[in-house]
Amino acid sequence: MILSGQQIRARMGGDIVIDPFDESHLNPNSYNLTLHNELMVYEELVLDMAKANRVRRIEIPKDGLTLSPNQLYLGRTVERTTTHNLVPQIEGRSSIGRLGLFVHVTAGFGDVGFSGYWTLEMFAVQPIRIYPGVPICQIFYHEITGELVEYSSKYQHNRDIQPSLLHEEFADGKVRDPQLPLEFGNGTRR
Repeated sequence: MILSGQQIRARMGGDIVIDPFDESHLNPNSYNLTLHNELMVYEELVLDMAKANRVRRIEIPKDGLTLSPNQLYLGRTVERTTTHNLVPQIEGRSSIGRLGLFVHVTAGFGDVGFSGYWTLEMFAVQPIRIYPGVPICQIFYHEITGELVEYSSKYQHNRDIQPSLLHEEFADGKVRDPQLPLEFGNGTRR
């Protein structure tokens, strides 16, 4: 079940924190989050999952910045959110999508307990001019059933745009070498 706008307002300061909160951004079943004035782009021609890839920052001036197609831009929301006992999710606003701007490539689904800024994986279908402070996406909340374990992983409490930290999973051994045999629960190997 998805919370209504009235339920979002009623749970503010408890299960939901949106900072800063602007009543005019509240929708019938979501809340509009705005675009920060900075972007990040990868400098590598080939991105490597197992390594930290170099990035550079781009400031979005008040008079706007034109995004190019075939380039991934990482942005972030102005708002910092914290969610307890609910599953947060973001989606691009339909007005933004109708201009051919994808706001999140794959990562719109959040975890119970997430606290931080939302990193946006932005990709333009054709050149588009963007502006800081524009309502770029909307957050909505799903009710969840069952025992909860709150999120506490690598992106928790971020303070900025967060490039991929997948390389940490390689370093921690969480990514299995496909050349090694799988182990089964009974101790046998394949």
